[in-house]
Amino acid sequence: MGLFARIRKEWFIIGIVTVIMLAKLQPSVGVKGGPLRPEITITFVAVSAIFFNSGLSLKTEELTSAVLHVRLHLFVQSFTLVFFPLAMWLLIKVLTLTSINPWLLSGLQTVGCMPPPVSSAVILTKAVGGNEAAAIFNSAFGSFLGIIVTPLLLLFFLGSSSAVPFTSIFSQLFMTVVVPLILGQVVRRFLKDWLERRKPPFGAISSVVLLMIIYTTFCDTFSNPSIDLDHLSLLLITFIIFSIQLSFMLLTFTLSTQKQSGFTPADTVAIMFCATHKSLTLGIPMLKIVFEGYDHLSLISVPLLIYHPAQILLGSVLVPTVQTWMNRRHKSGLLLK
Repeated sequence: MGLFARIRKEWFIIGIVTVIMLAKLQPSVGVKGGPLRPEITITFVAVSAIFFNSGLSLKTEELTSAVLHVRLHLFVQSFTLVFFPLAMWLLIKVLTLTSINPWLLSGLQTVGCMPPPVSSAVILTKAVGGNEAAAIFNSAFGSFLGIIVTPLLLLFFLGSSSAVPFTSIFSQLFMTVVVPLILGQVVRRFLKDWLERRKPPFGAISSVVLLMIIYTTFCDTFSNPSIDLDHLSLLLITFIIFSIQLSFMLLTFTLSTQKQSGFTPADTVAIMFCATHKSLTLGIPMLKIVFEGYDHLSLISVPLLIYHPAQILLGSVLVPTVQTWMNRRHKSGLLLK
């Protein structure tokens, strides 16, 4: 793969690094009250745009084929929104005894509270040849569920900014998340044929808006001289994130391949990716709302910013191995017949 092709493929990861560097060089541009006016353009316009775009792109009509696979859905949603945050809470209790930056540990907890992503788990499941319909359903249903459950989990485990009352958080979530998402779905019903023909780049649009949110978040950080992040903490958090992903993928694989589970190999693939992946697109805007006013918001966001590329990298590396396992299971199943 040539350099230009590699840049095109990894443009979002490169974009994250670029906007963080730009925020470091000139933080005054994206701070509250600065030229970009992020308290309006980001808090309301950008966040609403992401969820309107999600509503517009979400093919809810494709979910009917998978809706009856209740046991699989319960497994995925309970793992990602119940077991995952509780496991992270227990892990963080141990990690507080180390010298890792406490705000990064809070960020690890936020990772645990996030819903599954709309795209990456589906793409990897399809690449392996797994149960794509189940992956689409759980990604979409998890996103809707996350709008309600994720803020509650964040408030339960971490509390909220004292400057923003509980009712204000949920009213803002309703206006900037729920309403745009529903509007996007309504507009989709009228423009469905046109959207199917034109296939607008929904993922790229959300990613560009997300880069704006990341940029202004780090502008706030770099404009505050009291915030410091040591490199050792960052390295340790990166190692912990990769370890968590590998461990949880192995755990979901082990549980879903038990004979009594009743899951097919194709189901196992969907479970592995959907239950362990976390949404950056939904996560960053939610953190921006729930932790509005936190001086350390960008540090809390760092583990999620690491988790996103890590899950794609790890998933991509494991695709051939999982595909080989699935083909072997399929052949052994045919021989038994």
